Amino acid sequence: MDTLTRMRAFIDVVEAEGFSAASRKRGRSKALLSKYVRELEDELGALLLNRTPRQFSLTSAGHAYFVRASELVREIDSLQETVREQAGDLRGAIKLSAPRSFADAAIGRSLIDFAVAHPDIKLEIHLDDRFVDLVEEGFDLAIRISVMDDSSLIARKLAPFRLVFCASPEAIAKYGEPRTPEDLAKLPCIVDTNAKGRANWPFAVPGGGEISVPVTGKMEVNSPMPALAAARAGIGFTMVPDFSARDDLRDGTLKEVLGDYVRQSSGIYAVYPHRRYLPAKVRALVDFLANWFRDYPAACPDEKP
Repeated sequence: MDTLTRMRAFIDVVEAEGFSAASRKRGRSKALLSKYVRELEDELGALLLNRTPRQFSLTSAGHAYFVRASELVREIDSLQETVREQAGDLRGAIKLSAPRSFADAAIGRSLIDFAVAHPDIKLEIHLDDRFVDLVEEGFDLAIRISVMDDSSLIARKLAPFRLVFCASPEAIAKYGEPRTPEDLAKLPCIVDTNAKGRANWPFAVPGGGEISVPVTGKMEVNSPMPALAAARAGIGFTMVPDFSARDDLRDGTLKEVLGDYVRQSSGIYAVYPHRRYLPAKVRALVDFLANWFRDYPAACPDEKP
């Protein structure tokens, strides 16, 4: 049995957080995976996993080996995919991280359309509002909705987006419409705790610069969708991505406030690690998403000048 097979078995077990889970995921017996990992440890002359009857943990050597082995396996897979691409054959799995707000909105359709267009590529989509460590956690690609400030990653902008501050017409009539960002500090707000800054909302200042205004209110929730539902119910003002609130703003269920103070530097990005070889299947997904957002402007957020 070759080292690469043992290496892949070890990576599968670590990523699945157990032999049983890896066995179910990869369709190999638990005993076989255990045999491969044990043979790898014998070959290296080092213990990679601390095993107990109920769980395991990585040793320091195992952690270092996992990080480097994952990189090497991705490089090998990428080389194979490059050859397949030249032959017009794209297949395999893509491990993708995306925020829930992306998947819940109309733009989440882009991933479904890719799956339809490429039936031989399996999308392993992990919805998580935190910023995952792409290299450490073995992700091929991430969708990020933010201001990009991580120079260690390669980012391709797919579309612009704006944060919007909004409330129901009833709430505005009851509490008054804020005229400056500072006014929100005295009004009931609904906080999406996944937003960067949480209860400190960012605003652009006329003439340049930015300020942050601390807000409080009756509800905090870690998703824009229930924050929007609460705003529709008249509980208060909220800050959400414009693509989440688009239908509500269009039909008048919610009204935008403080539009002149909205920052314009945010975007929707496809992000991947620096690699010598970008897997062909990942490049195909990035290109597909870029074209999808370009060709389907009705699903894209509006960029306000």
